[in-house]
Amino acid sequence: MARSPLTLAAAATAAVPDAEVVGARRLTAGGGGRFDSAVATLVDGREIVVRVANEDDVDQELAAEVVALRALTPGVREMLPFQAPEYIGATGITGGRAIVTSFVPGYLIDAVELPPGEGAATSIGRALAALHALPPSVVRSAGLRERTPEQSRAEVRRVVEAASHSGRLPVRLTVRWRDALDDDRLWAFEPSVCLGGTQAASFLFTDDERRAPRVSGVLDWHGLSIDDPAVDLRWVASAPDAARDIFRAYGEAAHRAPDAAVRVRARLHAELEFARWLVHGLEAHRTDVVDDAAALLESLAEGVKDDVLLADIDDEGRTDIDDALTVLANVPQRAEAPAVDTSMQTDAFDPDELTLGPDASWSDEKRARSTAAAHETQPIDPSEFVGIATTPDGSAHDGTETDTIAVAKTDDAGDDQAAETRRSARAAFQRWTSSSSE
Repeated sequence: MARSPLTLAAAATAAVPDAEVVGARRLTAGGGGRFDSAVATLVDGREIVVRVANEDDVDQELAAEVVALRALTPGVREMLPFQAPEYIGATGITGGRAIVTSFVPGYLIDAVELPPGEGAATSIGRALAALHALPPSVVRSAGLRERTPEQSRAEVRRVVEAASHSGRLPVRLTVRWRDALDDDRLWAFEPSVCLGGTQAASFLFTDDERRAPRVSGVLDWHGLSIDDPAVDLRWVASAPDAARDIFRAYGEAAHRAPDAAVRVRARLHAELEFARWLVHGLEAHRTDVVDDAAALLESLAEGVKDDVLLADIDDEGRTDIDDALTVLANVPQRAEAPAVDTSMQTDAFDPDELTLGPDASWSDEKRARSTAAAHETQPIDPSEFVGIATTPDGSAHDGTETDTIAVAKTDDAGDDQAAETRRSARAAFQRWTSSSSE
């Protein structure tokens, strides 16, 4: 059973000395229930976030985020044009550990709704460029992971070969990815400080003086490392209208030598998530996951039959890649089914997001949908500690973990048991991929 906001607020008082909580509300963004989380309001008006992991591997992710946030000294934070959560404290709680961080205000924009042009897209590109420009000492002093280009290349090769040896990887993809691995132009990049795989929900927005969205905060710091910066850009494939402007702004704001192949590598990393899902199923001996991944890979292979990944890099290393992946238009929709818990859970990377969506533009209607996520903080009555937990469902300010799994409807009734098995595998894949990038 999910812990109530009141329970989490009580944990905050144990984690933060002299904290006096006067209100609490649930924090949710329509994801997979990996955390129980709430926003607590203190008597001085400050708001803090309390999170408790629901599984051991997610608790390890929380611990990694604490290390990363502690590495962001005041001097480092001054170098960033956005806010990052600050670690405040932690305490033991029945069945886990509660982590308390500062609350970063803002609203979310779904990837498919990110509009092109100046605004959200360019702000994301500049934010990532600033993040990737941080000095490597930020990561090294904290003892976090560091990969060279050759190590990144070797890891990709391991995934491709493992998927190929399974017999479930289409030949077209095997050839496509091996060609990419053998092309030295693709791997001549400078490693940078990165988050190990951001997603659209990693970025919080506020409106500037023109009422245009700008990045005000960045979440998901548990994968902080030195690695291929393209890993942080792979999710851009799910933002078809904004992709070109995100990459343009990123390149213009970069504080390093131009990385001509970054868009191609980002696209490659996005495609490889399906191979990683297959390899995970093989290693976990999950036939349902293997079958689901194989179906996704078949759709991917069909989608790229007329596309040559490396054709977008000429002899000078310049790129002219499409704005987004269009290769998964035929991926079957998820079947409607009750939420089913799985053993590998993260909130990132929905494969359906890689399909091209309709033309998107920023409007008052979209802004209203984004900002409607805010819930009024309910005052705590000292004599009645029951009932405070209930607030309407909606998106969180900061896009952290959630209580439900959103699924799309399909017209195919099918076999109920088979539909639930496939939906469960899809949900596990959606939540697994952000942890796989650490």
